[in-house]
Amino acid sequence: MTEHPDYAADERKTLVDVLAANRAELLELLEGLTEEEARRSLVPSLTTLLGLVKHAAFAEQVWFHVTLAGRTRAELGVPEDIDDSFRLAPDDTIDSISRRFREVCAESDRIAFDHDLDDVGAHARRGPVSVRWMYAHMIEELARHAGHGDILREQVLAARG
Repeated sequence: MTEHPDYAADERKTLVDVLAANRAELLELLEGLTEEEARRSLVPSLTTLLGLVKHAAFAEQVWFHVTLAGRTRAELGVPEDIDDSFRLAPDDTIDSISRRFREVCAESDRIAFDHDLDDVGAHARRGPVSVRWMYAHMIEELARHAGHGDILREQVLAARG
């Protein structure tokens, strides 16, 4: 039985819970797939199911680890080019990318929990952004990519026959 969120929670808990649900949906895209299926390219862009989860870890790091915590992309190993966040290395696997995404998200949570929603981080292009906005943006970003992934997964599973 699926646990239902607290629909009357305060703002912070609501943002945290919705982001956690979107993170879980992204990871569910990879469940039961072979490594080949997770890497399968079905669209002209770099988007693959495994690449979506890899990109999501990148987005978490850009917003929470860099923008909020003030670390650099270089020290985190975060690419400057967004396309590189979708590129899969030969040793990327469902397990390694999923594990990395969980680790990055746990660190994002630790960083965010040390800040109030009104606290501000400095984004390189957008300037000052609040923690509240970062949560809203990450919810939007991960929900969009989970939708992309739903379509790709449907195509992958249909190809199984």
